[in-house]
Amino acid sequence: MFLFRRGTGRLAPEQARTRSLDGTAVLLDVREGPEWRAGHAPGAVHLPLTRLLAGAALPPDVRGRPVVAVCRSGHRSQQAAELLVSHGVDAVDVTGGMTAWAKAGLPVVDGRGQDGRIA
Repeated sequence: MFLFRRGTGRLAPEQARTRSLDGTAVLLDVREGPEWRAGHAPGAVHLPLTRLLAGAALPPDVRGRPVVAVCRSGHRSQQAAELLVSHGVDAVDVTGGMTAWAKAGLPVVDGRGQDGRIA
C-alpha cells in the first residue's frame, strides 16, 4: 500500500516536514553538493539527481520507505520523484523546493549543522 499517490504527487513544504518528522517518509535532497552544504532540511538524506540518473542506489536508510524528494525550486525533485516511481518507489516531491521550505519559515542547516541558506 502506498502512502502517496503514484505518479507526480506533490506536497507543500509543511506537509513534507511533517511526514519526515513523524517517520512516514524520508526527505531526499537531490541537489548538488555545494547546494546541500550551504543549506538543507535537518534530517534530510542527500543523493544528487545527477547520481540518481546515473543509476546510483538509494542510501540504505531510504530503501523500502516512502520518499519525499526536494531540490531548490521543485524541478529536479519532480524529475527524481518520477524516476523513483518508475522504479517502484513510493515517491512525491516538494512544491517549490527548498526555496518554498525556507519561505515557509522551516529550518535550514548548513553542512556544520549551523543556520544555513538556500544556494
